[in-house]
Amino acid sequence: MAAQVETRMTAAEFFELPESSLPVELLDGEVLMSPAPELGHQDIVLQTALALKSLVTEGKIYIAPVDVYLDEFNIVQPDVLWLAAESTCLPVEGKYLRGAPDLVVEVFSPGSISRDKKKKFGLYEKHGVREYWMLDPQERYIEVQRLDGGRFTLQGVYEPDDSFESAALGGKVVEVKSLFGG
Repeated sequence: MAAQVETRMTAAEFFELPESSLPVELLDGEVLMSPAPELGHQDIVLQTALALKSLVTEGKIYIAPVDVYLDEFNIVQPDVLWLAAESTCLPVEGKYLRGAPDLVVEVFSPGSISRDKKKKFGLYEKHGVREYWMLDPQERYIEVQRLDGGRFTLQGVYEPDDSFESAALGGKVVEVKSLFGG
């Protein structure tokens, strides 16, 4: 896999960059640009978005790339995100979202696992994402973190034959195999 390109800037400078379909994020003022994810990763992103679409009738689902402004030095592009109908994460001039999504899903890629589990975990927790799902396509599991008192708590780690209730989705039952395309 090619190395990521890194440059330092603010959110205002970030939004002046040309439009790109490649993953480009601003984390702690560093611009991180990666090659497009592998096909298996994209299959899981699509399956997860479709599974969410079948579970929720209100709100809005987005898949990457969509910029989510968290603060002046952090703009992320979650693989999948859901905004409740009453979400405080709002579109800005039809260009990007500002605030914490209600549900964020990150699908691990070989180069993203550490960033997803540490840096983004901390950002999503700090900014108030209600639920954070981390999917591992290689090991075939999902880790579900739920915001409780301003801190993420591990709800559970689930395998394809498992199911779990999503508090962010109003207690809807998620069949894990549906996220992996099974």
